[in-house]
Amino acid sequence: MSRACSPTEAIDVASVVSGRKAAWDRFVENFSGLLLGAALRTLRTRCPHMAVEDARDVVQDVFVRLLKDDFRLLRSFDPARASLPTWLTVVARSTAVDALRRQERHRDAVELDDTIPASASPRDAAFGGRLDLPPGLLSERQRQILRMLFDDDLDVAEIAGILKVQAQTVRSLKHQALSRLREHYAPPRSA
Repeated sequence: MSRACSPTEAIDVASVVSGRKAAWDRFVENFSGLLLGAALRTLRTRCPHMAVEDARDVVQDVFVRLLKDDFRLLRSFDPARASLPTWLTVVARSTAVDALRRQERHRDAVELDDTIPASASPRDAAFGGRLDLPPGLLSERQRQILRMLFDDDLDVAEIAGILKVQAQTVRSLKHQALSRLREHYAPPRSA
């Protein structure tokens, strides 16, 4: 006597990665709840105040990861190593942890105005409202990104599009530049 397949066992991964919309839609419908539960548990284990909306964002990130580069991640699923629900749970947990790390880095970020003494504020009239960066302290790309952020008032996504780089690259270069400026303008340590 054969047993009936659960909805998650009936998913044909080959159909999903072949690009069939109906297969993808069924995949999303069948696994959204599983992914949401895994993401929410992971987020709340580390940060009890996390909301369901945060977990939904993680689920969206999981689906984007699975679609990215012609389903590269989903193609790496090996049924000999784990069931599809187990494998997806691991992907959801990993994505949730990545989201928490990004949130931590963002929370620890310091605004440029907080890193430069008031006498050297980029909005100071003496600078004409434009950044006056110390020569030789930053790479040309770091200078370019700070100017686009603060002088041109562009956001990270706009800069990434203009420079044809990933948004994470822009954020990383901004962080590096701000760290250097922070060190440069830090008050000297007393002995």
